[in-house]
Amino acid sequence: MDTYLETERLILRRFTLDDADLLIELDSDAAVMRYLSGGAPTAPKVVRERQLPSIVAAYEKWRGDLGLFAAHEKEGGVFIGWFCLRPEPQGPLDEAELGYRLRQAAWGKGYATEGSRALLAKGFTELGVRVVWAETMTVNRGSRNIMEKLRMTLTDSIPTPPDMAMVEGAEHGGVRYEITKEQWEQR
Repeated sequence: MDTYLETERLILRRFTLDDADLLIELDSDAAVMRYLSGGAPTAPKVVRERQLPSIVAAYEKWRGDLGLFAAHEKEGGVFIGWFCLRPEPQGPLDEAELGYRLRQAAWGKGYATEGSRALLAKGFTELGVRVVWAETMTVNRGSRNIMEKLRMTLTDSIPTPPDMAMVEGAEHGGVRYEITKEQWEQR
């Protein structure tokens, strides 16, 4: 396993084109996709032909330092989902989005906080990241709790994208949280 980052209980690695089945399974769980697509799965063809090639191509663009990373439990190697630390497609490299998507079996175990903390540390100490942001739906309390545990600050309300209007809670819009390197150093 090509390890990108290791925590106490997790190994994060770069995705390969052979990982389509992992992403298809993750994105076919209605509970996982609840606040992303209203529970609708991502079509396997979309994962294989668009999403995964884009994820892998991003490693080259960002020298493998930033992107979307597969997460596995250290003990047993079970795939639990993914984490990301990446800039906007045309954005500055020192501003990165933090994200995570975990299988239901991994919920409530502290993995999202653990993996995210490790990515924040790597971003701020090794990768020259100046600010990290994350967005979620206003009603996604689980994801917001993680952002708050990371000491990220609620900075903005954001409108729901038109393609997500059918998602439960869409009428409440979304929220954006941020943390700067200076805030992270003072934690």
